[in-house]
Amino acid sequence: MKNVIIIICVAFINLNILAQNKGAIIEFESSTIDYGTIEKGSDGVRVFKFTNTGDSPLIITNVKASCGCTIPKKPAKPILPGANGEIEVKYDTKRVMPFKKTISVGSNAVNSTVLLTIKGKVEDNSKPVIAKKKPSVVEEF
Repeated sequence: MKNVIIIICVAFINLNILAQNKGAIIEFESSTIDYGTIEKGSDGVRVFKFTNTGDSPLIITNVKASCGCTIPKKPAKPILPGANGEIEVKYDTKRVMPFKKTISVGSNAVNSTVLLTIKGKVEDNSKPVIAKKKPSVVEEF
């Protein structure tokens, strides 16, 4: 009799756990955006697209970049279940160099922190790659 009561209690607890909401779930189309090689001063704005695949509204609470050269913008309103959202990221393209930056996204989702990455290379094509060498005094004779 004890065994039957224990089995019924365990089954009841398991059913209650399964019946609970799974919560908000954030799923990004891609966790990395590759800018490729871009021109100095060009448009550095890119967008990470995501979907709330859970059954509760998704609230993005915090979006932080790994440095001041990257400015992320989070959605102002909650994302309803099944709806799409965007996180806009702007990289400062005045810095001529290769880059790889991380954006941390905090939310009320089951996967509460997601790391996103942007990467690429900014080049200044207005300057010649190889400068002409001035002849030395010895070479003139």
